[in-house]
Amino acid sequence: MKEKKPIGILGATGVVGQNYIKLLQNHPWFQIVDVAASPKSSGKKYEEAVKTKWQMPISIPSDIKDLIVRDVQDFKSIPSGVSLMFSAITMPTKEKIKELEFKYAEKGIVVISNNSAHRWTPDVPMIIGEINYDHINVIPIQQQRRGFSKGFVSVKPNCSVQSYMTPIYALEKAGYKVEKMIVTTLQAVSGAGYPGVPSLDIIDNIIPYINGEEEKSEKEPLKILGTVTDSGIVNNDSIQISTTCTRVPVADGHIACINLKFKDNKPTIEEILKIWKEFKSVPQELNLPFAPKQPIIYLEEIDRPQPKKDRDNDKGMAVTIGRLRKDNVFDVKFVALSHNTIRGAAGGAILNAELLVAKGFIK
Repeated sequence: MKEKKPIGILGATGVVGQNYIKLLQNHPWFQIVDVAASPKSSGKKYEEAVKTKWQMPISIPSDIKDLIVRDVQDFKSIPSGVSLMFSAITMPTKEKIKELEFKYAEKGIVVISNNSAHRWTPDVPMIIGEINYDHINVIPIQQQRRGFSKGFVSVKPNCSVQSYMTPIYALEKAGYKVEKMIVTTLQAVSGAGYPGVPSLDIIDNIIPYINGEEEKSEKEPLKILGTVTDSGIVNNDSIQISTTCTRVPVADGHIACINLKFKDNKPTIEEILKIWKEFKSVPQELNLPFAPKQPIIYLEEIDRPQPKKDRDNDKGMAVTIGRLRKDNVFDVKFVALSHNTIRGAAGGAILNAELLVAKGFIK
């Protein structure tokens, strides 16, 4: 790419917005020129707006700290040439977020959102780059239906879903259809944002409930594995999923313990390992900057994966798996890990933006 695309971040002062700033430093395709947030932060220099809220393990980048924070509702002050916004904005209701993101699309801007507000909008794709890359074909339907010219909204799924859906898809693509799946997640505290879970609740403790998380984990895979039709995306209904989601005292890295029952053909342990090892998809074929070279990494050690040791594998964008073995109730079981604030949040959205650029949906 000859010139970097100027882009903006909605909700730039929050933790996910900060992650975008960290991850997009020196990105070969994108350059942050716009940071937007609530009216409380607007008009301030970015450095002043975040003050003690900056949570990244780097200093605020020099090209960002003096940017003036724009009110997310101020469309007149969007810098010229910006055609892409990453959305991590928080608002009182999901309806407010839906309305705001569609307003940007009406202005001809592509919105790649971390929010859950539009995940169930049938004409909004919810993409994991290695799985349902073809769902970008619903974008012209969204544009036609809603009168958008160049703009549209695309979202990424829940952070915990991304720790196990790629290996499931790899098996399905190889012809081994899954009938039932039981998922137990051990989710890092960073998934709750900042300030997140109170320290006296999580230290020396596990919280066996995360509001709304189990519903997302049971429903979102069905849209990810769904089909694009003339009316939007129709969910897949072939897999029964039961989830239990817990919060554990780990900084970053969501683990999922998976039990699988196959429908007809049942792969051997050796066949599953071969499928995972050889799995590649469109992001790897296109050599996108944020794509992991090996999207699924399997570790032979009996006590892996571990968040501290394995969450950063391949830029924090790979799914790391271990402990594949036969299950006494279902067919097989394994443990999967992904970095929830990279692959599961900002990094996954950046990869989706790269895919949309490569496929010509972002000019």
